[in-house]
Amino acid sequence: MTMLPLIAKGATVRRRGKVLVGPVDLKLGPNGTTMVIGPNGAGKTTLLKMLHGIVRMQKGTLDWACPLEDAQQRQGFVFQTPVMLRRNVRDNIAYPLRLTKVPRAQARARAEDWAALVGLGDAVMRPAHLLSGGERQKLALARALIREPEVLFLDEPCASLDGRATREIEEILQAAAAGRTRIIMSTHNMGQAQRLGTEVIFVLNGRIHEFNPAEDFFALPDTEQARAFLRGDIVE
Repeated sequence: MTMLPLIAKGATVRRRGKVLVGPVDLKLGPNGTTMVIGPNGAGKTTLLKMLHGIVRMQKGTLDWACPLEDAQQRQGFVFQTPVMLRRNVRDNIAYPLRLTKVPRAQARARAEDWAALVGLGDAVMRPAHLLSGGERQKLALARALIREPEVLFLDEPCASLDGRATREIEEILQAAAAGRTRIIMSTHNMGQAQRLGTEVIFVLNGRIHEFNPAEDFFALPDTEQARAFLRGDIVE
């Protein structure tokens, strides 16, 4: 059974009495790559975490097309600044498999395969904390993808990377999207949103102002706020 569509109705996150996101009404289907864009502080990260289920909603519903427990096991999240375990690259990547009781030798073998796929094949025994920023993001992607998630959330994974590292991360994401992984990703890079996205969610002040196919959004946004944002104007 597929876990998509994901349907949010009136989903709202508050903190200290302030609404951070919502109310959100949204339906994400099984196909495509969704890019979440908007000004700094608009609520992109909180929206992703809410959809992923790692921040609690104070109002509304969030329903997958399968039982919640199954959905939780079939998705992943890559943070803007990934956490590195105090282990080498191979054992960092293997960690999710070990949590599901995959034998150590099998988990390590699969981790080495994934390390090679993301360009870390020569670094499998290197301590993870010694990796560069781009290498850490590659490790985080491999660690998320090793369980072959049906849905992968990413919070600005290329925010602090140079052009070469960004291109390498995008190639990994494009390969994942061409397989069975549905990608939902925030970015501040409009070029990246156009390169990767099949649809765009424009977030402002915690609300979804637009949700359209990427081609339509970048050709002619529906709202003045989105048009101003694409022009590089300050949007509040």
